[in-house]
Amino acid sequence: MKMIVKGRRTDVTPAIREYAEEKIGRVAKILDSMIMSADVELTTESNPSIPENQIAEVTVYTKGHVIRAKESASDMFAAIDLVSEKLERQVRKFKTKIVDRHTKAPSLPEAISMAAAEEQQAEREPAIVKTKRLDVKPMTPDEAILQMELLGHDFFVFSSAETEEINVLYRRNDGDYGLIEPS
Repeated sequence: MKMIVKGRRTDVTPAIREYAEEKIGRVAKILDSMIMSADVELTTESNPSIPENQIAEVTVYTKGHVIRAKESASDMFAAIDLVSEKLERQVRKFKTKIVDRHTKAPSLPEAISMAAAEEQQAEREPAIVKTKRLDVKPMTPDEAILQMELLGHDFFVFSSAETEEINVLYRRNDGDYGLIEPS
């Protein structure tokens, strides 16, 4: 498995790099050969009013799915511990729901990953600052819900396995899900 540990607004010392690789490597062993790569991004927020300014974000790319976890703490080592625990829960949930259930299936369907749009500054006009290209693979709404939960997003764009049309799945304010289908 290929793992990239990078820092944003912080220096990644060899001790922090080793610690992150060890903690995330343990999680990777759960899925064995399904994990293709993992990106670990360590960030320090410079705003003094934020008490938990050390942020660790991990994105794990598997065969067809993306799993993301983000946690913050007052210490970078503690943030890495928290994110590895959260990631381990997500990976175990993924393995029990998808991998173990589909062991007799010929292959897992590939999923789409959407990144959350970056915050816009209030004093300037809104503009398109990021464009994502998606490799849309057919899937059922249940598979789309699982992928949306693994990514931690509020919406998910996918191709319906039944109609082969683009659908949008979103989380409603009451906790249920909504599905937008073209007419």
